[in-house]
Amino acid sequence: MQREFPEVPLIGVGAIIIENARVVLVKRAHPPLQAEWSIPGGVLEVGELVREAAVREAREETGLTVEPLELLGVYDRVLRDSQQRVQYHYVLIDFLCRRVAGELSASSDAAEVRWFTREELAGLNLAEDTMEVILKGLSKG
Repeated sequence: MQREFPEVPLIGVGAIIIENARVVLVKRAHPPLQAEWSIPGGVLEVGELVREAAVREAREETGLTVEPLELLGVYDRVLRDSQQRVQYHYVLIDFLCRRVAGELSASSDAAEVRWFTREELAGLNLAEDTMEVILKGLSKG
């Protein structure tokens, strides 16, 4: 699967993990969005259901076992290079999730992982649709 300059869009899943009016975010260790805070998630694997992928990605990146509760949204993420070529193209499917087990710890593609309050989100450089889905999750969680 070619993630950079793909021939077809890739399907990504995100886990909006809410607990005590806080959300889990990961600081990405690799491109795209390297060194930026984002929702735990990744690319759907062949034969995997989207909810299964959200559980797997949450566990791989945060150390938490989660239960997906509801679909919060489907978003387009198209990142272009300096010549306006499509460098990354994802269709992102984000689920509201609750922790069922585990302790927060960065692993896999995450350089860092932590809980954020609504107030702390304002200081982060999050994409508009990322902030939108997080706030939606916080309002339901």
